[in-house]
Amino acid sequence: MTAFGSYVGVVESHLADQHRSTGTIFSSSASDPQMKARLRSGEFNIEQLTTANSSGLPGAMLHDWGGTAFAPGAKAADFERLMRTYSDYPRYFSPQVVQAKILAQTEDGAQVLMRIRQKHVITVVMDTSYDISYGRLDSQRGYSISRSMHISEISSPGTAQERAMTAQEEHGFMWRMNTYWTYEERDGGLYLQIESVTLTRSIPTGLAWIIRPFVESIPRESLEFTLRSACAALRK
Repeated sequence: MTAFGSYVGVVESHLADQHRSTGTIFSSSASDPQMKARLRSGEFNIEQLTTANSSGLPGAMLHDWGGTAFAPGAKAADFERLMRTYSDYPRYFSPQVVQAKILAQTEDGAQVLMRIRQKHVITVVMDTSYDISYGRLDSQRGYSISRSMHISEISSPGTAQERAMTAQEEHGFMWRMNTYWTYEERDGGLYLQIESVTLTRSIPTGLAWIIRPFVESIPRESLEFTLRSACAALRK
């Protein structure tokens, strides 16, 4: 999808500008003193950055959500270790992440296969692969970028009839998903910012009862779940 690639190009360019900043590496809303005070009190800030739309994406919808949190007592090294220990993902990100397997790994990143499960009216299981890279800005600040490489909806998961659906069979609950983490150790803990850009199919009339709950709710709920799960894991 050329339009999706163009959109994430703008997102990544904006994040790169933030990371090069000599001041804060977070968005302006997350840098507000009142917002930081709320985060330190345990609140989460979840916001829709772009309304789902189909501009330039016939038959598809784009969702861009962001979230910010504060993990008291956590350090940058703790978060980096959490993100790089893929074998623990089913433990810390359950029930959304069912399995995680490294396909290839370098010092600066990895390609990872994950089986994920989403439940909203119906349960959907997908095999997803990601290209993940990491960057350190200094001893207290860093970021990671996760770009989906392939996503397959699974029919009859966990049974002898399990198989990946064909492009004609799948429902299009998730076609693409890129996730961007930014983190900074400060004020006795770790500030975390996550942005998720997801591409789903649009809502066809005949399948609205199946598709609508996913395309309208799952992008936000998935991002919030991931952020909360990461903070919980850091507390442990």
